[in-house]
Amino acid sequence: MNVVVIGANGQIGKHLVNQLQAHEQHEVTAMVRKEGQKKELEDRGIHAVLADLEGSISDLETVVKGADAVVFTAGSGGHTGPDKTLLIDLDGAVKSIEAAKKANVNRFVMVSAFQAHNRDSWADSPIKPYMVAKHFADDTLMQSGLDYTIVRPGGLQNEPGIGKILAGENLDRGNIPREDVAATIVEVLEAQNTYQKGFDLIAGESTISEAVKKI
Repeated sequence: MNVVVIGANGQIGKHLVNQLQAHEQHEVTAMVRKEGQKKELEDRGIHAVLADLEGSISDLETVVKGADAVVFTAGSGGHTGPDKTLLIDLDGAVKSIEAAKKANVNRFVMVSAFQAHNRDSWADSPIKPYMVAKHFADDTLMQSGLDYTIVRPGGLQNEPGIGKILAGENLDRGNIPREDVAATIVEVLEAQNTYQKGFDLIAGESTISEAVKKI
């Protein structure tokens, strides 16, 4: 499967690109914003392209055209304000969905946020603008007609992955290594039982393969 990773220079995106590059059955295209990022990836033998989520849909369509799947892992980051949250986490995601549709790329995996589907859970959250952006980006994807999967990870950690997860519709809040989030994305790419579904994701007791089969 030829997979385009949008947000390939992000913390989850880097793990995902590396895992896809090492996978025997997948090829990866890493979408980044800066020439230096592109060169670093190319120096490691990874196919990389330059594009900006604040650019045009046609630019994004060019990036994803010919792919089998798109994974959206991009984010504005905690150091930016609500303006970038709106432009990247919401509008950038929506433009990526529209680009995938225009390019006839039917498989789309969205990295969202824990309980983004449940407004009550973040009614008083200090990151409410981010949760709102994720909520409506996810809603756009659900209405798109694409074969989507929405992954909603809990608290993200930079510790090494343990390869054990818990996935479900409504979980108690927990943490998960970013490396395991990436591995879960790789696992769901071809798992048709995850199509048209979203799930919360935290560290657990089941192997990633076992947990994904039960979604």
